[in-house]
Amino acid sequence: MEDKNSRIKIVPPDLPKELERLSLEKTIQAEDSFTRGIINNCLIENQTAGHVSFKEMIFRNVTFIEVSFKYLDLTDIRFENCDLSNMDLSESVLHRVEMINCKMVGTNMSESALRNVLFENCNGSYALFRFSDCKQVNFSNSILCSADFYKSKFAKIGFNDSNLQQTGMLGTKLNGIDLSSCKLDGLGVTIDDLDGCIVYPEQVIAFSNLLGLRIKI
Repeated sequence: MEDKNSRIKIVPPDLPKELERLSLEKTIQAEDSFTRGIINNCLIENQTAGHVSFKEMIFRNVTFIEVSFKYLDLTDIRFENCDLSNMDLSESVLHRVEMINCKMVGTNMSESALRNVLFENCNGSYALFRFSDCKQVNFSNSILCSADFYKSKFAKIGFNDSNLQQTGMLGTKLNGIDLSSCKLDGLGVTIDDLDGCIVYPEQVIAFSNLLGLRIKI
């Protein structure tokens, strides 16, 4: 089990106590802005727009299909039980965002900036975080199998009780990152990437090929 003291402190979304229900049935245009509302129990599909902004909002039980919001600005947002699979959120900015019980298979967050972001009980298998800039981010009880963090920047990142099997982190410095509560089989890294990373002794076997070791059982 994870050590609660090892969790990175995340500043939660600053949300008003009362939010009106909003609808996104219209076609969203570039640079559209949406503020202070709840969007729930709906399907958002076939939307493509850049530089869209969402602030002080809750998305609950929302499924996104064929949606591309590059350069998205998310500030003070909570996603609950949403499906963002294969959504294009590349080159976006996420600030004080929570993803709770969300499906994010193949979601593209490449080249995005994440600040005070929580992923809890999420399935982010095959998600793309390539070249992302992550600071004050927690992945808790989440699946990140075959996700890609190639050459990402990590500062104060928590991976707690998460599945990182076959996850790619080549070129990402893991100094000071605690992976001791995670599944690491097939983690894609180099010896240099691992310098200063925190693991349990029994997890070292997952990196035996990098060390040139032959494990005798």
